[in-house]
Amino acid sequence: MGPPKKFRKYDSKGGSDRSGKKKKVDEEVTIDLVDDDNPESSGVPGAALQDAEKNDQVPEDEFGAKDYRNQMELKPDNASRPLWVAPNGHIFLESFSPVYKHAHDFLIAIAEPVSRPQHIHEYKLTAYSLYAAVSVGLQTNDIIEYLQRLSKCNVPAGIIEFITLCTLSYGKVKLVLKHNRYLVESKHVDVLQKLLKDPVIQQCRLRRDGDEELVTSALPTTAPAPPGTAVKTGRVLGPYKHLPSASQNHHMYFLRVIQKRCIELEYPLLAEYDFRNDAVNPDINIDLKPTAVLRPYQEKSLRKMFGNGRARSGVIVLPCGAGKSLVGVTAVCTVRKRALVLCNSGVSVEQWKQQFKCWSTADDSMICRFTSEAKDKPMGAGILITTYSMITHGQRRSWEAEQTMKWLQAQEWGLVVLDEVHTIPAKMFRRVLTIVHSHAKLGLTATLLREDDKIADLNFLIGPKLYEANWLELQANGYIARVQCAEVWCPMTPEFYREYLVQKINKKMLLYVMNPSKFRACQFLVRYHERRGDKTIVFSDNVFALRHYAVKMNKPYIYGPTSQNERIQILQNFKFNPKVNTIFVSKVADTSFDLPEANVLIQISSHGGSRRQEAQRLGRILRAKKGALAEEYNAFFYTLVSQDTLEMAYSRKRQRFLVNQGYSYKARSVITELKGMDQEPDLLYGTREEQGMLLQQVLAASETDCEEEREGGAGGAGSAGGARRTAGSLASLAGADDALYLEHRRSSHHNKHPLFKNENETGGISEWAIVELQGLVQVEGDDRGGPAVVGDLHYFKRNRHPVLVLGHHVLTGKEVKLEQPMAVMEKTVDGGQTSYRVKAIVRKKLLFKSRPKPIISNEESERSLPRCEDGEACSVLLRRYWRPPALVRLCRCSRRTRCDKIASGDRLVELNNRSDLQFCNPVTEWPECSINEAPLKIETAYERMSPDEIELLHRQSIQLAPPRIRLRCLCPKPNYWKLKTEDSDTNLTYRCSSLPLCKTGDVCGNVDDVLLSLYQSCLCPKNHICVHSGGRTQIQISEPLYRGRGWRARCQALSDEDSYEDY
Repeated sequence: MGPPKKFRKYDSKGGSDRSGKKKKVDEEVTIDLVDDDNPESSGVPGAALQDAEKNDQVPEDEFGAKDYRNQMELKPDNASRPLWVAPNGHIFLESFSPVYKHAHDFLIAIAEPVSRPQHIHEYKLTAYSLYAAVSVGLQTNDIIEYLQRLSKCNVPAGIIEFITLCTLSYGKVKLVLKHNRYLVESKHVDVLQKLLKDPVIQQCRLRRDGDEELVTSALPTTAPAPPGTAVKTGRVLGPYKHLPSASQNHHMYFLRVIQKRCIELEYPLLAEYDFRNDAVNPDINIDLKPTAVLRPYQEKSLRKMFGNGRARSGVIVLPCGAGKSLVGVTAVCTVRKRALVLCNSGVSVEQWKQQFKCWSTADDSMICRFTSEAKDKPMGAGILITTYSMITHGQRRSWEAEQTMKWLQAQEWGLVVLDEVHTIPAKMFRRVLTIVHSHAKLGLTATLLREDDKIADLNFLIGPKLYEANWLELQANGYIARVQCAEVWCPMTPEFYREYLVQKINKKMLLYVMNPSKFRACQFLVRYHERRGDKTIVFSDNVFALRHYAVKMNKPYIYGPTSQNERIQILQNFKFNPKVNTIFVSKVADTSFDLPEANVLIQISSHGGSRRQEAQRLGRILRAKKGALAEEYNAFFYTLVSQDTLEMAYSRKRQRFLVNQGYSYKARSVITELKGMDQEPDLLYGTREEQGMLLQQVLAASETDCEEEREGGAGGAGSAGGARRTAGSLASLAGADDALYLEHRRSSHHNKHPLFKNENETGGISEWAIVELQGLVQVEGDDRGGPAVVGDLHYFKRNRHPVLVLGHHVLTGKEVKLEQPMAVMEKTVDGGQTSYRVKAIVRKKLLFKSRPKPIISNEESERSLPRCEDGEACSVLLRRYWRPPALVRLCRCSRRTRCDKIASGDRLVELNNRSDLQFCNPVTEWPECSINEAPLKIETAYERMSPDEIELLHRQSIQLAPPRIRLRCLCPKPNYWKLKTEDSDTNLTYRCSSLPLCKTGDVCGNVDDVLLSLYQSCLCPKNHICVHSGGRTQIQISEPLYRGRGWRARCQALSDEDSYEDY
């Protein structure tokens, strides 16, 4: 038994990653567990780090263009050649050239498409695209020679060097799975020796005593080999039979490290599976039915995968509705080994099962479903269909599910089909590849896009991109629908726009989604297309708007909590019932919803500027239409946008991908040509009274109603469809969406640290702020050595501030004086990797410097409060930045009135963007104040006390009285409260001041240091936002109910990259 071996994550800059945590696997092996999400590449130069654009020395002009006239001299016969090759690696192809088809097939194999409109297509040479070219059989000289033949100018020397560097070493090293263990094979001994000398690969290579460095073995090949030839095999990942089963995750983790490292060393691993000569894994009895006829582009994509008689791992990109499922079924029928199909929802699992039964000879006995509701017995099944989240589920499973998982992990899968493969780079979903052992992987997607730039990880997680279809060509050939995209501009009504200018960002979003003009346009389009006999899908990311639109129009709707049975019933009625022609859906239907009958899509709410979501939603209506009329367009895609709002900027960003695919949007003329909209009878919200009632509903909506639906794990058919609506307060637990209350329990633990006491013990508002901020905290060092760990946290999203990061156990029983915000960390071990997340943010500052005692809404505690007088606020509603809203009682109402636990909109008066005053009676009938009138009075004996004096009173157990706040009229909006008089230390009077207009960069208000509440003093110009400028320099500010440190807020212009999530 040899000495323990220690594996560390190699860092070319020196040392290992100190954030790693050691975990003892057994007596022989100690593994250093680290997170592999570090975006920085290793210091070893390699083709994967090369970029042809970086080698381009031509400077840009003031418009960002480059002058290549001296570098790109045209050939005499350039008119007959179809493309240009630029020194920066970009290639431009003429789609009207006679040899376009041949040039297009060649460029798809060697380059990444950037933009493909009607006449000129743009491609880009990358290291990964050239790896993919070599993987399908193209040689270095062939690529260069064919480029020279097609190019109008001589191929630049830098591009030739780049192609040679990227393609010379690819294919020399192969990754093979044998008997559930991975081996690296090569015919080149010098290459294996070079890999074995690399420190990263040395740490990942496991072998027992007596194993040789190189193993000689005869491998089966499709071509006859000369006598005496052998293949040298490097056992990089050795046998794991003597390690516990838990270490298999570490096994797969090291496999990913090796794959990434080999790319950096210019020897990418070629993952091929010789399935015809695999005698270890049994064949399954499956074939395509005679009725399954492949289209030309489907055949071409499969030829890229099975070109040399072996199955290559990689990604195939086809538009939605172009038959990706048939490609996956055909690949399974070709390999004829055990197959695993991974989807992202329970609905998709059912659809894949139907596709297998439709196109292949597989029956129910061969297909096993593994979701939260459908758990078929896997024994004897050759095809398992499940979801990503069912495989990566980290909590306790049922006994039946646990047995299925053990069976799944014990199998040596011939092929894994990954539907919607663009989700794999996510940290949770990539764990699938550490659990499943497979010979070949096939990724399918319509949108090879991610906004977090992790899409390149698919090159070593799955494999290179094997094929990508041209959307416009498929449309021209009738394989997908001919879609007309239109952006409909809906003007905001005056009342809605007035509120839009003064509300905070989440409420702004709800206002432009619930715009009455948008509702009427949506209702008109739904009626118009229903009269035509069309099938219409209406998308909304905002659930509040989704339910409101659907209920008012009397249409069925599907969102996260909708049960699986109800979903299937609605979808079946939509497909086959002629009376159900319109359904409303949330983002749960963005992917994997097969609705070939739909030919109209209306989008009323979306997720910021997500290009992927726009393309996925277009895909819901892209399937070719049967019996369509002979007209130019047979499908329609409407995006309803509220005019002069942030929604217009998001819409432009969302359209970029589809515009690059050749689609065009028609804009302003569409909204003016909605003929008959004014004459359409019974359109809702046509009168000012109806619009006013709608506005009141929107303003009374809770903070969670303003948020988009949050996507959860698609645990299968019974996981609420893969998305779950999570409330930001305790309201949903009581069943009332708008209810806001402060829960109070008396604790018997008197020796608890002051930071962790509840409201009653501290005499102030709760200091706990539960958040979910994965990925925003960067931990340096570990927390075992004490509170000396410093991280960086988005404590105010647009700006970064230093935050003290401590482990939970460090604080227990210790007095820690807080001079700054502090994040309490919680350690998690996920898939053999140690990570941290923010458990809470603790602050010592409070909103009220006088620290009023929070009174809980029960009869016993209200008796100690004074009786509310006329015009006196009974409570303050706090919309806290990190926590659910809370209601703090100040006085008790009379028996005939009440101070609601539910913060209803007709009893609220805004104090700032995070605080509202609540009154016993509705304030809608109050008279309106005149400008400069002083209606607001605040009385408190502790307003002028310093924090140290207040702390001393608390230590002496002296009870502080709550402040008294009186208001006798309503200020016209927009306004702000300006201090008028200080009658004494206890009485403060504030007057109404109208908000003037300010310019870019002007001070527009103050932001406090506790809730980050904005006290706005002027209106910023259009397309600007009033936000604090950040930094550590603070000032002393004095505002209603707050005196202390804060920041100046200034007007800042919204750039194209900004999104409402940043504020």
